[in-house]
Amino acid sequence: MLDLTVGEDGTVFLSGRLDASQVPKAKDGLARLDGPSILDFSGLEYISSAGIGVILITYKRLHDAGHPLRLVGMTDRIRNVFQYAGLDRVFTIE
Repeated sequence: MLDLTVGEDGTVFLSGRLDASQVPKAKDGLARLDGPSILDFSGLEYISSAGIGVILITYKRLHDAGHPLRLVGMTDRIRNVFQYAGLDRVFTIE
């Protein structure tokens, strides 16, 4: 199960699992982002290729509108997935 929570500063906190079954929920939640954004992965336990796809779609939409998307709080496990896919060269990961 995936939870998306928006903090007072607009940071979106992801927790749980972002897999194919949670893509619709993730798309709905991330579609609301319309400016410079931060996704906090500190509570995310797992991300599948379908989940990465949602993050990429969000990045492209924001990037095309001139807004940055930063990814923060990744566990080593999640960071490795992004690095193995070469996405650490696409995203700003802190």
